[in-house]
Amino acid sequence: MNTERQPYPSDVTDDEWAFAAPYLTLMREDAPQREHDLRHVLNALRWLVKTGSPWRMMPHDFPPWAAVYQQARRWIEAGCFEAMTHDLREIVRISAGRDGSPTAAIFDGRTIQSTPESGGRGGYDGGKRKKGSKVHVAVDTLGNLLAVKVTAANAQERAEVADLSAAVQNATGQTVTLAYVDQGYTGAQPVADAAAHGIRLEVVKHTEAKRGFVLLPRRWVVERSFGWLARFRRLARDYERLTETLAGWHWVAFAGLLLRRIAKLANESA
Repeated sequence: MNTERQPYPSDVTDDEWAFAAPYLTLMREDAPQREHDLRHVLNALRWLVKTGSPWRMMPHDFPPWAAVYQQARRWIEAGCFEAMTHDLREIVRISAGRDGSPTAAIFDGRTIQSTPESGGRGGYDGGKRKKGSKVHVAVDTLGNLLAVKVTAANAQERAEVADLSAAVQNATGQTVTLAYVDQGYTGAQPVADAAAHGIRLEVVKHTEAKRGFVLLPRRWVVERSFGWLARFRRLARDYERLTETLAGWHWVAFAGLLLRRIAKLANESA
């Protein structure tokens, strides 16, 4: 009987692991307290974020769920996936013939439904008619993640401009000068909040009243990024008790997306 573990589609490849390992090794590989191979732990975490499975239903060919959860918390608190995503973003941009650091960004937010785990901090989004959390993001003009902030769903997008702007400038080295936004960001205060960080807000409006989905200049990029993230079932609803954990899974998802993109570019150029 063949008992060898069969790989999952979410498993990291050798090339992906070679890139990711330096970001995730928070202690020596031969540290006496380490019981599980970090690559196996990463495979388990990516599987969970992709499938949306409860922790305790993780397959037995992964390390124990408690060990994966503990290590995931350490990685999130250390900003490992965030740092990895920022470096991968620069590589993708350079490969696309762009400057490594963007000069423009797009801000937006999406509301995700509460669950019993997260319901205590959820808010009601009257526009979406949904109780849950709101994930505010900033992406570059290629759709790559620059910043994430999680709030209750009743928080207004315009109220998060200051924090998003600060995070974007911290991630890019103060290179962003323009941010495209929708009409939810109108008003003097968000303009002032962005300007305090050297960013000019440009509201992209509908030219006329329309029904249904409308592809707006620049604004469609962030909607595509939300579409990429929606393929990760752990991000389909808010299953987390802590906002930091939900934000962290967004970085895990995007790091995985960019790792696969870099690997594809490398194979095409080989």
